[in-house]
Amino acid sequence: MENNLGNMVSKFKDVARSVARLIYLTPSQKRVLPWFKINGDQTLRLNYDLNESSVVFDLGGYEGQWTSDIYSKYCCVVYCFEPVKEFADALSLRFARNKKIHIFQFGLSNEDKNARMTLAKNSSSTFKILKKNPTEEVVLKKAVSFMQENKINMVDLMKINIEGGEYDLLDHFLDSGFVLNIKNLQIQFHDFVPKAEMRMARIQEGLAKTHRLTYQFPFVWENWELKNH
Repeated sequence: MENNLGNMVSKFKDVARSVARLIYLTPSQKRVLPWFKINGDQTLRLNYDLNESSVVFDLGGYEGQWTSDIYSKYCCVVYCFEPVKEFADALSLRFARNKKIHIFQFGLSNEDKNARMTLAKNSSSTFKILKKNPTEEVVLKKAVSFMQENKINMVDLMKINIEGGEYDLLDHFLDSGFVLNIKNLQIQFHDFVPKAEMRMARIQEGLAKTHRLTYQFPFVWENWELKNH
């Protein structure tokens, strides 16, 4: 009887701790729970109709794990963009022997410009100001001009995780019409940008005219596939 009571108390404490953890999670932490439950990084983010001739863009390369994973699965051509010098140098070293993976030490945006980026590992951003963190001046290039200069007419998959820069970039693709040249847009929207929800809704409304939503976990990851491609 005493042992059973002890087991019941122990189980109750475990449940109480689990409930407490859920109650005190931040909104951003709660958002990712459904994503982690389905192991989305290893399933939805990698499952596409690609082959060795497909063209993939990785915007926000960081340490290159997604580039490595998508290349390993399809042996596709990957253009990887990372404006932070430390990360770009590491990417160049990591993929130095792979002629199908191209590293660029700049980001893509709606115009050519330099910007001050707060360095915070995979959360480095031109939209965040963290007083204790160092900053670095980075280069951003007009996306459509890059496509034209490099004669890229179709992108089979574009992953966008650029810590707030997605809004200007996606507006640029919509306004220029280049969105019709991207078969899949894998996007992580960020909520720390001013009027983030309004801008996200407007972009989604624009994407819905040419693409269909294949999965969506708000402010985590979502994917838009070109209709009738």
